[in-house]
Amino acid sequence: MSPKPIRIVIVDDHPMVAEGIQSILESYDDVEILATLGNGQAIIDRVEALSPDVILLDLNMPGLGGLTTTEIILEKRPDTRILILSMHDSPEYISSALSHGAAGYVLKDVPTDEIKRAIDAVMSGQRYLCTGAKGSLEPYENPDREQLTNREQTILLQLAQGKSNKDVAQALDISVRTVETHRKNIKRKLGIASTAGLTRYALEHGVLQGTGVQI
Repeated sequence: MSPKPIRIVIVDDHPMVAEGIQSILESYDDVEILATLGNGQAIIDRVEALSPDVILLDLNMPGLGGLTTTEIILEKRPDTRILILSMHDSPEYISSALSHGAAGYVLKDVPTDEIKRAIDAVMSGQRYLCTGAKGSLEPYENPDREQLTNREQTILLQLAQGKSNKDVAQALDISVRTVETHRKNIKRKLGIASTAGLTRYALEHGVLQGTGVQI
């Protein structure tokens, strides 16, 4: 009896990119494409029903970006592997994606067989960085500073985009009071007093890459 195929969802707001990746992966016998979706909210809404093993996720999408989408998906299905697909090879992008829980990072211009190698690697529990991303990672945090939790990073991303506590609570399905507590902890850990300061920090550390937020 042959092993079960790797169940994959492709999420990219460019149909030609998604279709191209689908065409490549469908040539492998051990891969099953469950769906191709155009934005982060679409996979969040369907991730539990689809139950994918791996999600190939574009980093820069309208609406919910890849970072927030990654966080929310992993809270719903922590065993799902998320492989970020991006055109950006800067260490800020790569570091941010991995710190938000992505299992790997692949540039969109890699050879077609490298996407399959990346899928196999993350399925075996490894972290995968494509050839162009290796060596790009650098520490962006003060090692003596208390680190933000994954949940705090998600909330930082939301707050730094100018969302209110109520908006964040609704987006993440938590109470306003919980958001307020996280907000205080984030400011304490980062030594930042204002929302503008949070936004500036997020921009400087790559948290807001691809969101279009400026200050």
